[in-house]
Amino acid sequence: MIGIRPYKPADAATILSWCRDEKAFYKWSAGVLGDYPITEEKFKFVEALMPFTAFDEDKIVGFFTLRNPGESREELRFGFVIVNPDIRGKGCGKAMLQLGVKFALEIYGAKKVSLGVFENNLPAYYCYKAVGFEDVTLDTTEIYRVLGKEWKCKELAMER
Repeated sequence: MIGIRPYKPADAATILSWCRDEKAFYKWSAGVLGDYPITEEKFKFVEALMPFTAFDEDKIVGFFTLRNPGESREELRFGFVIVNPDIRGKGCGKAMLQLGVKFALEIYGAKKVSLGVFENNLPAYYCYKAVGFEDVTLDTTEIYRVLGKEWKCKELAMER
């Protein structure tokens, strides 16, 4: 059974241990948190957002943040979504995101939740689709320069 709770700074070491290589780190952070490898000090950035830690009966299994992307309180945006790589593919990410969506829509009162995912991160994309996020067509595609290549973002959203 997966649950979510507010993030605690003591969670940082475990969460950061999941970023085992540069490519995985940038798929997760888009470089917003700085360069690989990230330090716990730089990770404190997430405390300015709405950070959540997912857990099961005996350990931390995932992490994500929520934030208002603009002035309106009607939309919350997921970011820095990560699941322990040792348990990926077992439904933990889906369960974690379902709880995050429930918080955003039912408790916070948002009317819309959104997120971006790199096109080269298909497992995450399919997880988001399984939760109920739908593709959104934007006028311009968000592109990041990562590891000497262009990484394109897909936009996804869900509305109440």
